[in-house]
Amino acid sequence: MQDDAGAPGTGEGKTAYLIYILYLFGLVFGITAIIGLVMAYIYRDDAQAWLRTHYRFQIRTFWIGLVYVAVGIVTAPVFIGYLVLLFWLIWLVVRCVKGIKLVDEGRAQIDPETWWF
Repeated sequence: MQDDAGAPGTGEGKTAYLIYILYLFGLVFGITAIIGLVMAYIYRDDAQAWLRTHYRFQIRTFWIGLVYVAVGIVTAPVFIGYLVLLFWLIWLVVRCVKGIKLVDEGRAQIDPETWWF
């Protein structure tokens, strides 16, 4: 952990880190992902530039993930939905692990606008 202002060892870095963890817990508990979304919206405006990229990435992760889940549920009766939901699960875990790693290193998200990983 770093000791620089806004780095992972401080409150802001820990908040971004916590939001990724809440998203992962959301796979089991659901509500924690919504809590993470609210936190990302609250903290994004006052954050340092590198952390704003994480909050943007987290907000987009929630909303894009919601689209994937909706498509998966709607198409589940024709089996393709199960593949979409499996993709969403892997997609979410990869995005969160990638985000945790970058926050831990004190680095910004490379492309917070992406729909992929």
